[in-house]
Amino acid sequence: MPTMPAMNVDRPACPSGDEKVRLFGLLLETNARMARTLSSELEESCDMPLAWFEVLLRLRRAPQSRLKMNEVAEAIVHSSGGTTRLIDRLEEAGLVARQNCPSDRRAVYVAMTPQGDERLDEALDVHLSYLEGNLAARLSPSERTTLARLLGKLNAPSPSSAG
Repeated sequence: MPTMPAMNVDRPACPSGDEKVRLFGLLLETNARMARTLSSELEESCDMPLAWFEVLLRLRRAPQSRLKMNEVAEAIVHSSGGTTRLIDRLEEAGLVARQNCPSDRRAVYVAMTPQGDERLDEALDVHLSYLEGNLAARLSPSERTTLARLLGKLNAPSPSSAG
């Protein structure tokens, strides 16, 4: 019977002490915690799931408050199937409407309805209050500027992926 090589018990299986691993873990943990608590507040205060809020916010920022379905999927980092189901639920609630694209019969726009606009205003009040207590009150203006710059840098496409 072949023998297994001895394991080195002195070396951790994961380089968890590495600065990059710790930093990435902090990013993930912070995002998860803030998304979870904001989601709870939005659900409790205005009966709006965080995913709905995110779509409506993206639509408001878009020209004519509408985006093509694939642009919604890219913006919220969902699969096309997941985005379709999400938009189905928003449409059933009367917050968005699908519109055909006159220049491309294959493309479909997702547009915010007046009811969606109204509900987003309500949710934005909750969102801004949350951000005041959990971001603005905890970081100085200078720290927020630095954080925004650094996160923008990390969020930009890396030179190796640009092509």
